[in-house]
Order: sequence, then C-alpha cells, then structure tokens
Amino acid sequence: MSGYLDENGNAGTVFSPDRSSIYGDVIRVRQQIAGSAKPDLELHFTEWSASYTPADPIHDSYHSAAFILDKLKNSVPSRQSMSYWVFTDIFEEAGPRWTPFHGGFGLINTRTSTSRVLRVSVFEPARPDGMKNSDPASWICTDATGGIQALVWDFTITHPGTNVINQVYYKRDLPSLPKNKVTLNLTNVPRQIRVGNLPGWLPVNEPYATYLDLGSPAQLTKAQVAKYDPRTAAHPSPDPSSRSAGMEKFNSDLT
Repeated sequence: MSGYLDENGNAGTVFSPDRSSIYGDVIRVRQQIAGSAKPDLELHFTEWSASYTPADPIHDSYHSAAFILDKLKNSVPSRQSMSYWVFTDIFEEAGPRWTPFHGGFGLINTRTSTSRVLRVSVFEPARPDGMKNSDPASWICTDATGGIQALVWDFTITHPGTNVINQVYYKRDLPSLPKNKVTLNLTNVPRQIRVGNLPGWLPVNEPYATYLDLGSPAQLTKAQVAKYDPRTAAHPSPDPSSRSAGMEKFNSDLT
C-alpha cells in the first residue's frame, strides 16, 4: 500500500503488489522471537487491514475478503492470533460517517450490513476442528456431527498498479472471473455424506455489488437495506448429492 493517511479520501492510495504483505511480517517477527532470550513468547498481531485509510473502497470490495483469508492462513503457525482493524465503521478518525459504503475499516457498516469480509473471516476462528490440509488457499473443518465444510478462495491481485488509485479502481463493480476447477479430496470419510456446493462470490451474497446496482445512494431506505442485509436477503441453497463412504473426490468451479 502506498499513499498517505487520507482520512477523508482525497489523496488516494494504491494497493500493494506484494503478496506476502502482513503475513511476511508475522513470519519475520516470529523468527526474531525464536532467536531472542524468550523464544516461547506468544505473538498476537493487531490493527492490520488491506488499507490504512478509512476512505478506501477496497474495504467494501470482496477482494478484501480474499486478502484477509490469505493473511490468516499463511501466518499459521507463526502467530497465536490476528486482530483485524476494525469491527465496525462507527470508529473513524474523521468522526462518525453516515453513508452505508464509504470505504471504512469496519466489517460491519453503519447500516449493520455485514460485508463479505466478515462472513468469510469469521470462518477461521470459528472452525471447531481443522482437518489436515496443506493447501495455502483453503480452510477445511469438521463439526461434532461429522459434517465437513470447506472454504476455498483465490487471492489474485487484479489492481493494475500505480497508474490508478484504489478510490477509482475499487469503487465499481468488479465481477469475479472464472477460474480452474477446484478438486476436494477427502480420505477416511466414515459414512455416506451429502455434498453441496454453495456459490461464494459475485453476484451471490455480495452486499457491495447490490449497493452499486442500487445506484450507490447516499442513504438507503429500509426496503433497499433488506436487499443486501444477510438477515433478510435471499440466499441460494446448496445443491446436495449423495456420496459413498471412504475416499471422496469433489470437483467444483471456482469463480
């Protein structure tokens, strides 16, 4: 990230092309701790984000969700915790903001809409039992009933570089592009399971894209909020299929 604090969104910022940002620092600090007089100290990283200004539309974009997941997964096992900055848009250096999507830090905006960032990032700390998985772009976990859930993402930096600022590039609809097939291999599955694929990216379950479709109004009516609020918006249901016990192989498109 380059630019200045830009608390009012007037100067502009540029997304960093460094894929190891954030987690590279985590790994570096862990190495420093390991070489210190107290090598067993815990490491907790706080106040990190895709941008350091509360007026950056990347915070509203689904690109930020993949960014956060990439940092959470690739900082394991070097850290004990990662504390994202920040949970709500209520806190801002420039004072309270009264618009629904203004590029604020928050995982929840002033209209209580949970962003795509919040919906995917809570998956990591909530996972009850992580399965062995060496893939750097997925979390796979089980629950007490034997259910298996996989969260797969693609962190591709599409920002064109220093010739355009975030306040221009991310303040628009950026539909996700088709990717290769995702193959999920499960071994030692104890019983027959039902496999369901729930779409994850645009235009499904994406509040910011819905807001842009509404014309980016300065204020939203209750009816408009209901279109993207996760508590009231329509969500697609998984299309399940039965699979036998043993070794499972499941293919799905990643978009």
